[in-house]
Amino acid sequence: MEAYYYQHMSKAHQAAYHAMKTGFTALSPSFSVPKLENHELSDIFFKLRLDCPELFYLTSFSYRFYPGADHVELVPEYLFDKAKIKDHQKALSARVTKLARAAQNMTTLEKERYIHDFICTNVRYDKLKKPYSHEIIGPLGQGVGVCEGIAKSVKILCDALEIWCIIAIAESNPEQGVRYRHAWNIIKLDGDYYHLDATFDNSLGRDGVIRYDYFNLDDSRCFRDHQKLVYPVPACGRSDRFYYRESKLSFTKVEDVAKRAQMFVRKGLPFVFHWRGGALNRDILAELIAALEEAAQKKGRHAAVSYNRSQAVLHVTFPTELPGEATEEEADEGNCEPIA
Repeated sequence: MEAYYYQHMSKAHQAAYHAMKTGFTALSPSFSVPKLENHELSDIFFKLRLDCPELFYLTSFSYRFYPGADHVELVPEYLFDKAKIKDHQKALSARVTKLARAAQNMTTLEKERYIHDFICTNVRYDKLKKPYSHEIIGPLGQGVGVCEGIAKSVKILCDALEIWCIIAIAESNPEQGVRYRHAWNIIKLDGDYYHLDATFDNSLGRDGVIRYDYFNLDDSRCFRDHQKLVYPVPACGRSDRFYYRESKLSFTKVEDVAKRAQMFVRKGLPFVFHWRGGALNRDILAELIAALEEAAQKKGRHAAVSYNRSQAVLHVTFPTELPGEATEEEADEGNCEPIA
């Protein structure tokens, strides 16, 4: 398990982190923690739960302090009673073990994709915003979750499969319509770091198609549509493991797109690809759509196009009837409730 946020704390904060983790793990009704400011304790509590998704049963805490004391008495608020927590722990441990066992012999990249695909095919965004949606019990236990619960689920599965993984948190930006913070993951492959946002890919998938628009992005691509970070994370400087590039579905020439499209038309499959031949502006998009339509018509079909402009990914299907105009997709999770 990568205790990333712990490693970047001061000694005093690490002591409080350790005391919290020990008390929470023991399901103590109250316990002693080194005395710090309220905002410091809250920050440590938040970071602890990013490092340790297995602490899914916590909601918040209060504390009592005494004049002159060098500690405070912390009182946790648990989501369930002790017996119920233990039942959930047992069930979730079995679930994680079973999921990890199926991927033990895969390469690191294959394991990452396995986890990503599990989220995209088995978890739906929780519009009802249940209390457990922010924790692993939502995605892994109920098949529902919001970004925080999904990112924590990705991390605990990566931990089980010995993939270096942390959770990144971005600020809200109400001026741009981003009402709440957003969570995703950063993983390490062969010594380099990459962004992995399973929530955003989940929001784009439809008709059985798994999307990989946010699978192993570098910083420049990720922050096209992600806000600035709350806490520093390792720099993600390489783009070589981006899914569409590794899968040879990233193109720089319109004629190459048209040629590949013919194969998908012939097989009757959706065609999802990445454009890296310059900005996906109106003119380039029109040129690509015209080429896709021409390729489709050779087989008596048409090209129905939707596109993620931020990541320059196009999703094309080939219906028999003439479709409407191309539609722009927006990768998000709807009106997510605030990260706890």
